[in-house]
Amino acid sequence: MHELLNNPEVQRLLAPDTGLLFAVWETMYMTVVSTLFAYVIGLPLGVLMVAGEEGGVMPLPRPVMTVLNFIINILRSVPFLILMVLVIPLSRLIIGTSIGTVATIIPLIVAAFPFVARLVEASIREVDKGVVEAAQSMGCSPFQIISKVMIPESRPSLISGFTTAFITILSYGAMAGAIGGGGLGSMALMLGYQRRMYIIMYVSVLVLVILVQIFQSIGTHLAVRMDKRLTKESRGAGRRSAKQKVKSEKRIPGAM
Repeated sequence: MHELLNNPEVQRLLAPDTGLLFAVWETMYMTVVSTLFAYVIGLPLGVLMVAGEEGGVMPLPRPVMTVLNFIINILRSVPFLILMVLVIPLSRLIIGTSIGTVATIIPLIVAAFPFVARLVEASIREVDKGVVEAAQSMGCSPFQIISKVMIPESRPSLISGFTTAFITILSYGAMAGAIGGGGLGSMALMLGYQRRMYIIMYVSVLVLVILVQIFQSIGTHLAVRMDKRLTKESRGAGRRSAKQKVKSEKRIPGAM
């Protein structure tokens, strides 16, 4: 035990200012901030992609929709590491530097908000059109339909999308360590791999895996809790129906 604690790699992991806990803090900081800003931009865009199309609740001119689709598709098609290099001038303009945890937030937002927009768009499209038409027939305004019908009805799917976006941004942040970003990605690549401190590399990867599992479990739990189709009564009815079906199949010759 004493020899393990005296290991330089273990001491580096336990260092209060540059160790594992600090790297976890950096990773969570840039992931949370980037996700929030990505949703500030991506959520309205995703709603607009559905509400603003022809036949939507708030139709926009076709050239406007074409330009929005083009911008989103272009940004989504650029690999993150390349996009991060392309956004370096913007990071320097806003932050004053292109290296470090805070500077990584800018390319993370630019890479994430088109992805968020598509996730939100897919969630909004799942809303039953009959519910939207009923709201229109009652004289609701487009803003009321969006805020009181479309978004609430797609809440479980939006939460699942948020979980996916959060985990994706977490992985983007880890990749940013290859070109000057901070956090667990930088610790795994710069210290663990390049300096051959393999304990640091393995521990950093393990912590990233644990973080992904935690947030995925929380997001899935919240999405299931908010899905009106998956209430306790409906789950109980589904289990009873399945049991009845199994019993009936057992009476059939050749059934299991």
